[in-house]
Amino acid sequence: MILAQLSVFPIGDSTSLSKYVKKGMEVIKASGYHYEIGGMSTCIEVPDLDALFALVKNVHQAHLDAGAQRISIDLKVDDRRDKKATIQTKRNAVK
Repeated sequence: MILAQLSVFPIGDSTSLSKYVKKGMEVIKASGYHYEIGGMSTCIEVPDLDALFALVKNVHQAHLDAGAQRISIDLKVDDRRDKKATIQTKRNAVK
């Protein structure tokens, strides 16, 4: 299992980005992967890097389809192999 923190946003469009975020979230919801929305990013559990990069590509395309002319993507990846890691196990580890 790979955990990813993803932020995708257009640059130079306007001060409100919610219309783009909504389009990206539609793609993430349709993927069927477990995710949690945060104030500045979305955390997603995916099976492997291929799935992650395909999802990021689809979210990027959703922003383009919504009219974005320039897009910035911040992506953090946690590929832990020694034990199962999920959003919940990471949260439990700091309680």
